[in-house]
Amino acid sequence: MRFQFDFFGLKAPLWLPLTKQLFKEQGIFEKEALMSFVRLCMEKEYRELHYLSIELVQHQLSTQNQDFIHFLEELIITKSWWDTVDWLVKLVGWHFERFPELIHQTVWKWAKSNNIWLIRSSILFQLKYKDKTDAKLLFELIKYNAETKEFFIQKGGGWALREYSKTNPAAVIEFISENNLPSLTRREGLKWLRKKGEFRRCKALMR
Repeated sequence: MRFQFDFFGLKAPLWLPLTKQLFKEQGIFEKEALMSFVRLCMEKEYRELHYLSIELVQHQLSTQNQDFIHFLEELIITKSWWDTVDWLVKLVGWHFERFPELIHQTVWKWAKSNNIWLIRSSILFQLKYKDKTDAKLLFELIKYNAETKEFFIQKGGGWALREYSKTNPAAVIEFISENNLPSLTRREGLKWLRKKGEFRRCKALMR
């Protein structure tokens, strides 16, 4: 975590049961009350409170309308680091599954922003989509950021490619071979394929 935040020192096996107990005793906030409570938690320095707030958002995500994407965006750029951002990316992916009409306008706005966490989110939101992945969109987003020097964007692109390679290995190999991507993105994107018998083809691409 690079000393980004203070911690109470509660690991997930401890704070998650406390969260469930709190929800059971106090109920789960909804609508405006939900957002107000989450913002209060995010104002604090202790990371476990940030986790609590995202856990609450996850519980209530299926009840939200399409405009909730704006609140998810707000959370991505609040007290940002990979741990909360990558959790929120998962929620963004679920939200887009319910409201696919939001995808293109939102992710291209994020991709063209100057915020590394929004850019990373635009690339990673399809991480668990498997055969439902819009490969054209994924590849376009990675190419759009191919010249970045930012570690978290390069790594995010590789992660997204690695996950998609489990569904469509040929498409990922072709994409990496035909585009000038950062070496970190290429390495990360080819990791799974190298383990699954594509070593020779991948070794050539790693040079």
